[in-house]
Amino acid sequence: MVTRSSPRLLVLGALSLVSVALVAPPSAQAQSARPAGEWHATGGDHTNTKYSPLDQITAENFTDLEIAWRWTSISTDVTDRLESVRPNGFKTTPLMADGLVYLSTSVGQVAALDAGTGDLVWSYDPRSYERMEFPPASMGWQHRGVAYWQDDQSDDARIFIALHDLRLLALNARTGELYPDFGDAGLVDLSGSLGREVNPVRLTHSSPVAIARDVVVIGSIVQDTNLTLKEASPGHVRGFDARTGEMKWIFHTIPQEGELGVDTWEDDSWRYSGHTNVWGTLAVDDELGLVYLPTGTPTNDYYGGMRRGDNLFAESIVAVDIETGERVWHFQAVHHGLWDYDFPTAGNLLDITVDGRVIKAIAQTSKQAFVYVLDRATGEPVWPIEERPVPQGDVPGEWYSPTQPFPTKPAAFDLQGVTEDDLIDFTPELRAEALQIVAESARLGPLFEPPVLRGSRKPVIQAPGTGGGVNWPGSAVDPETGRIFIPSQTRLRTVELVPYEAPATTGYFTDPWASAIPGPQGLPIVKPPYKRITAIDLNTGEHVWMTAHGDGPRNHPALKGLDLPALGGHLGPNAGGPLVTKTLLIVNSGARDVPSIEDVAATLTAYDKDTGEYLGSVRLPAVPQGNPITYLHEGKQYIMVAIGGRRNAAPELIALALR
Repeated sequence: MVTRSSPRLLVLGALSLVSVALVAPPSAQAQSARPAGEWHATGGDHTNTKYSPLDQITAENFTDLEIAWRWTSISTDVTDRLESVRPNGFKTTPLMADGLVYLSTSVGQVAALDAGTGDLVWSYDPRSYERMEFPPASMGWQHRGVAYWQDDQSDDARIFIALHDLRLLALNARTGELYPDFGDAGLVDLSGSLGREVNPVRLTHSSPVAIARDVVVIGSIVQDTNLTLKEASPGHVRGFDARTGEMKWIFHTIPQEGELGVDTWEDDSWRYSGHTNVWGTLAVDDELGLVYLPTGTPTNDYYGGMRRGDNLFAESIVAVDIETGERVWHFQAVHHGLWDYDFPTAGNLLDITVDGRVIKAIAQTSKQAFVYVLDRATGEPVWPIEERPVPQGDVPGEWYSPTQPFPTKPAAFDLQGVTEDDLIDFTPELRAEALQIVAESARLGPLFEPPVLRGSRKPVIQAPGTGGGVNWPGSAVDPETGRIFIPSQTRLRTVELVPYEAPATTGYFTDPWASAIPGPQGLPIVKPPYKRITAIDLNTGEHVWMTAHGDGPRNHPALKGLDLPALGGHLGPNAGGPLVTKTLLIVNSGARDVPSIEDVAATLTAYDKDTGEYLGSVRLPAVPQGNPITYLHEGKQYIMVAIGGRRNAAPELIALALR
């Protein structure tokens, strides 16, 4: 089950010298209570910086990294036996605390490994795959990680996981044993506390829970494809006592009768509408006593005629009190969402200095390629956010918000809307073909152009489309400099609505969900970069640099003879998980000057934090699926990432270190 190996890795690129130190600087210590060499939450700590002050691994030696150990997931023992279990990638982001690495497998098992050797210390299998008659909602068998909690009243440490089968599990971090006094013998049933009957076929948990002081905060995944009914499971967020499992509070992401915002769900649509869930990660400010909820789109993603109004608290950042779950402030980024622009990831918390004033900020990246920078204590925008008129549609029964919020700073970090100037123009032939495609099958338009009814007129090219902008891997910040680093992708889609007749109650939806827009000779229809990384100084709101992430289709026959730079792009739906250290920005995938797109994807890549210069890549045995982390064990810095778990690539945890 446990394998160890240390072959030399394929090295790509050349690097330069950076100094070494192992003590967290005061500015980083102010942001994080965790030891400098550990990784206690998916984002490093509760503030979700994805930052570590470790600096043994530098620009000079990054490409000297070797596999220190590798561990094959115990999920393979299950998937080999159960034909119905089809994992959708090994997407866990591991944690490291007190010498142990903690992780979830794609089917919801929990494992603890020795941080220096990868040896299995303990594992627990809740056997959710035997309790469920169907694969988990939305993306099937995948799980993105566990949560670690240290009791400040004792030496107790616990691992929490919200399971696919709607249970919360608490395990002893040192032994893997269930707690008999937590819930019902270590388990809490999550299916009956949402205030409404839920559909377990469409509701699941596969993201890490958040730990806020002594409260376990839980969102959910509600499947948003193939919807025929306006009635759906709500995505309310709940807080549970970390010691007892008792539910302490519930925040209604869809307001209930008498609550603030219920009037934004016209015709009592709050009674039956669902989703509006937090399906990604959450950030926590323990000092302020706030947890920040990045919420999703209501039922359904592209039609809202049965939920007229702005629909608070959908597609919002909501700050709630850790102890009570009461709303402290909120900011809605999309009114009456019709574009699947749910927030897929937690905001990044850091302190910035703007015009001489220190601000406790939250920087929330989004699918629509905006960064919303707010005072995290009050919710006030750091720079003005303007309500601007947006295009209106003509789908029968639909309600359209006349305006949407547009940040004045920072500028968008990826393509928003498509104009003729954005179309590919490497050669006159490619340009002409792109114009022909648009003339025949689509329209060009701005951000927030709404979907159309099929057959009424050509659909607009939505940019960013489904899966574009930022996704669940999120962004990272350097608390020392106040900079944010955002991997994103330019992913275009068209959306057409079709009527759903009775007994369907949703009115209109998509068939298919969203369609890719073809480009000339198989190339993208717009100019590069197609995947990129953008660095923004949050002290000024200005972009510092942008670089293509990955080579992209430079070797396409239609581009033969053209001396093109990296265009950005690689296998996989996401732009790549970021990790910031004292010395480097490290991101999944992104190699350059390699033989194939598979070689681009199956790598870790390093960039200069100040300039965006590509410093080189390290080849991995398979494509990384979870976010990378770093930790210090017995004086040695490791970088770790989960790989494989799709197609024929084994699900493995890879630990890299210098010889």
